[in-house]
Amino acid sequence: MLILSLLTVSLAIIRNVKAQCDNYGVQNGTACDCPPGVGGPQCEFPTCGGTLFDVNRPVSRPQDGHLYGNSSSCTCPDGWTGFGCNVCQSSSSCSAAYTANFGSQTSTVGGQGLSDGAITCSKSLRVYGVGQMSCSVNNPTIGALYPGKTTLNIVRNLDSSKALAPDVTSFGPTKSVFAQLWYEGEEEFFCTAENCDANDGDTSSDWTCHDLKCNCRTNATFCGAVPATSIKNVIDTLKGDLQIKCSNQDDGTISCSFLQETINSVFGSAGLPMSNCQLGECVAQSVIDSTTNPTSTAASSTKSELSGGVVAGLAVVGVLILGFIAMFLWGWIVQRKARQSAGSTTIKSGGVTLRWSAINYSVPTSHSGLFKKSKANTVGERHILNDLYGEVRPGELLAILGPSGAGKSTLIDILGGKNKVGKTTGTVTFSSVNGASIKKPRIGFVDQQDILPSMLTVEEALLFAAKLRLPESITLEQKQARVFEVMKQLNILDLKDTRIGSHERRGISGGEQRRVSIGLELVAAPDILVLDEPTSGLDSVSANKVVSVLRDLAHDPTNPTAVIASVHQPNSKIYQLFDKVLVLSRGKELYFGMGGLAPGDHFATRGHPIQPGYNVADHLLDIASDPSEDLLEKSQRTSGSPTINQVTSDGRHPTNQNYSKTMVNEIDGSTDPEKGKPKEIEESHQTMPLGSPYLLASYTSTFLTQLQVLCGREWKILKRDKSLFFAHLLTAAVLGAFCGGLYFNTGITIAGFQSRVGCLFFLGSLLSFSALSALYNLIEIRPLFLRERAGLYYSPAAWLLSRFFFDVLPLRILPTIIVSTIVYWMAGLAPDAAHFFKFLFVLVLYTFAMTLFNFLLACTFRNGGIAILLSALFNLFIMTFAGFFPSTKLDQGYKL
Repeated sequence: MLILSLLTVSLAIIRNVKAQCDNYGVQNGTACDCPPGVGGPQCEFPTCGGTLFDVNRPVSRPQDGHLYGNSSSCTCPDGWTGFGCNVCQSSSSCSAAYTANFGSQTSTVGGQGLSDGAITCSKSLRVYGVGQMSCSVNNPTIGALYPGKTTLNIVRNLDSSKALAPDVTSFGPTKSVFAQLWYEGEEEFFCTAENCDANDGDTSSDWTCHDLKCNCRTNATFCGAVPATSIKNVIDTLKGDLQIKCSNQDDGTISCSFLQETINSVFGSAGLPMSNCQLGECVAQSVIDSTTNPTSTAASSTKSELSGGVVAGLAVVGVLILGFIAMFLWGWIVQRKARQSAGSTTIKSGGVTLRWSAINYSVPTSHSGLFKKSKANTVGERHILNDLYGEVRPGELLAILGPSGAGKSTLIDILGGKNKVGKTTGTVTFSSVNGASIKKPRIGFVDQQDILPSMLTVEEALLFAAKLRLPESITLEQKQARVFEVMKQLNILDLKDTRIGSHERRGISGGEQRRVSIGLELVAAPDILVLDEPTSGLDSVSANKVVSVLRDLAHDPTNPTAVIASVHQPNSKIYQLFDKVLVLSRGKELYFGMGGLAPGDHFATRGHPIQPGYNVADHLLDIASDPSEDLLEKSQRTSGSPTINQVTSDGRHPTNQNYSKTMVNEIDGSTDPEKGKPKEIEESHQTMPLGSPYLLASYTSTFLTQLQVLCGREWKILKRDKSLFFAHLLTAAVLGAFCGGLYFNTGITIAGFQSRVGCLFFLGSLLSFSALSALYNLIEIRPLFLRERAGLYYSPAAWLLSRFFFDVLPLRILPTIIVSTIVYWMAGLAPDAAHFFKFLFVLVLYTFAMTLFNFLLACTFRNGGIAILLSALFNLFIMTFAGFFPSTKLDQGYKL
């Protein structure tokens, strides 16, 4: 009984005696909290295998009579390296080890929350929380004494609160280091130092610590096993400062130095140099983000300041906004001033005589070739028009007849003030029979093709032209009344609410479209109306209606107007409506004078009688198609011919003075009752040399009015044709959901990084190719823009700004915002407003740039196929250098 009592008391005493912890372990009751790499009740055994997160790691105990355990034969699991298996190699190994020991990554261990569920393995020199490193010691002195493998493990504790599992993976207080030197798998000595000053960078690291203390393990290989070479006395007396310096080497490895004053004096000035260092730290990605990008943390501080780039960006945006406000304010002032001006509030048209003299037009001829013709290839000139004279007065309808290639359209373009690429000589004179001065004659020009806004009604199209082409001083009610008057005059009043339509959507007929085209010019109250083949492509009934309208316009008793039209093969009924006829052949004038039967009588005296019952127009075309030499010779002018001539019975023209007086008397229809002589009316003349931009006057409406009217039209078109708008929105939503689902919640790992790059590449490709619809749309409306631009409806700036409001914003920017928002939050990108709006802003700017680039291509190339091809090639080019397709050769070849 006495023996049992003594044993019981002895066991109780043993249990109450606190264990002595090795390796500077921390006493925790009857056990010890050990540093990474060692274990056992007193932290006396090296670990053997396992991972850094394992709470109960296997240890290597002394065997075969050895004093200490040896772990040289231990192996590390996949993803872990270094002596003791404390250094991670991949993010997946960190995640797997953490999850195996502590459960889901979204849990909180040791005070460290992983809200984003992302763990990464940092192999850089920078320490974020607690970093592990294992290096080979290659000091010559140690190598000579102990030729075996010597390894130094170091735990650098910068902030243990940022460690994933502070009670397991970290050791010591914050800003401290713990080092262990191992020789052939056996621990030789261990050291610790505190109050470290860390200076970490991307390529170097320098830690200076204080209060160093070390312990050389008694009778270990370095510490007494061989008494003659024992360094125990040196190690045990180490104190003061410790410096650990590391840097990246050119071969990609990391080298470090373990420096201390006594060590430097014993082992050399380089201390304990280390090579082939393995570094690894399992850390939450949020910790890395907050360390490398402290702007988000700083932004949350009430004392933080905006960066210079943000301030500059906000300043630029503010300047742009103020610029737009100033521009619209200026436009409003100009618009109000124009509407309150003392200009005429009545709409008058006609009353202007048009005369042309010595009109010649020629184009250079050159050898045909593959490339553009140059002056060096020019071999002569081809004369299109030769020495043409004529006059049209208010109340006259002139028809220009001739076969194809006679020069009808060329003469029409010259009289209409169009720019020609060839050489033009001669003069055009405008005069008013009522003595009023003429500053800038208003010439209405109707082209062969009817280019009209298909989505507008007839009334809306005419009102659009009236708002832009009539003076600002005229009220909206007056402009609407003018439109009503024109529709009634053109006999299209019953079509006012009918959409014009196109070849895809049926609207009004071809003849009605031609009358609408004429109405677009009439609403501007032109002084002279010029038309290029208004009857082409129409049936005889529609053609007759169009010419009848032109005759009524010319003979309007209130506003008689000079009307000039080139006509191709009119029937007899249409021909009888013309007051004057000009017959051209090979650019030369065969006849100019009164219409009706007069041309037939004229050519009958020249040996070309008309057959009874034969259409006079067909007879004239037969003559002009193959004129005899005598007709061509008689049509030539002699040098010094008068500027304006009147056709007489012999085909010649009297002097300009006599002709002018006779025509004035003819138009006026009255004589002086006292003297019985023709009454002469004083005329006001203005001569315009050919090539002078008498059509290119200033815009009638102000810039703000142009923008308002254009935006109104674009809004109507967008409301009535919603297919493209909804197609863009639906495509953005569907592809956004597809892309977001494909890259749903990508992690912050190497694989996740690649997925993010792919996601951004997909977005960029989608936006760039979606912008092709802007190119196609602009190619479609380009002819309408060119016609309205030539008619001085509006300036290109106003048109482009209206396209921005009703094309770029709803069809480009809005879908970009939709697809970007869906993809951003589904893909799990940075979950804060600052990053999201930066991401959105970049994509919106990219879309805007690609849209304007496609606008440029559509304006530069008339061929839509070439424009689309170049846009696609440009997209492929920027995709090549977007970073998704890496190429070492490209990177080296284009590195600046």
